[in-house]
Amino acid sequence: MVRVVHREQAEISMDYVNQPDGSTRNGSGKRSELRPAAGEKLIRVVAVSFGLLCVLQAAANITLRLVLHTQTSDKDVTVEIDKLRRLYDQYFQQGWVYLHPSFYYISTTEKSWQASRDDCLQRDADLVIINTKEEQDLTRQFQRLTWIGLRNETITRQWTWVDGTPLTKSYWGPGEPNALAGDNEYCVEIRFKKEDSWNDRLCSAENFWICEKNVTQKIK
Repeated sequence: MVRVVHREQAEISMDYVNQPDGSTRNGSGKRSELRPAAGEKLIRVVAVSFGLLCVLQAAANITLRLVLHTQTSDKDVTVEIDKLRRLYDQYFQQGWVYLHPSFYYISTTEKSWQASRDDCLQRDADLVIINTKEEQDLTRQFQRLTWIGLRNETITRQWTWVDGTPLTKSYWGPGEPNALAGDNEYCVEIRFKKEDSWNDRLCSAENFWICEKNVTQKIK
């Protein structure tokens, strides 16, 4: 009995001393894992620190790009403002009137509708297109019979602006358009002082005219 006990104890002692994989056995013979070595802990700390450093570097790069983009945009805006200022001075000296976002020129002579438009085109503009109530109010302030950029297309029989867009909002005077001169009243003039001031008229008649130029479209 004594020899057997000693032999078993010796075998158990040998198991603890000669473990090849760095693990231990408990009383049931199962292995229990050892805690990570100090070297493994250091590697994990370095890996985590490097990952955080990469994240911070990426954030810094993004911030720098945003700053540079903002500075470039601000510079471009300043250049555009300088261009607009020079154009404003030039147009004001030539007698143009400004209402955002366009300049308007009222003629000092009278011509037919087509001759009036030709004059506007030579000024790098076109006959006025009235898109808003503010523009309608502006055109009435000149207190002259003036051509605007609206006509009746003989093919479509529709009132169309000079840029090709159809008429949607109108300011016809009472009973207008009435084509008193027959089917030849294809052009539109500002006639009345009140808000509804449009009148259809023979295109060959002579009137003053209003040119419109959108300055923001001229800057490239």
